[in-house]
Amino acid sequence: MATYMDPYQLSCRYLARQLDVAASTLNRILKQQSGISPEMALRLSKALGRSAESWLAMQYAYDLWLTRKSTKLGRVRKVNLNAA
Repeated sequence: MATYMDPYQLSCRYLARQLDVAASTLNRILKQQSGISPEMALRLSKALGRSAESWLAMQYAYDLWLTRKSTKLGRVRKVNLNAA
């Protein structure tokens, strides 16, 4: 969202009003304390453009990136599906 906010000098309060959400809700997303929900993706799509799917895809990619950094998979073993 900063891609839109910074160049156009949009404040959090202004964008929150345009999205019809509380400024605190948008602020939590901007501070990465909350993710983009399907409802917020629809709001962002209407207010800023891009599809709701693209907003959700960006959120999903970010969530997966974070999870890859913190998940230990060393003890996970591949299942042999031909053994049955």
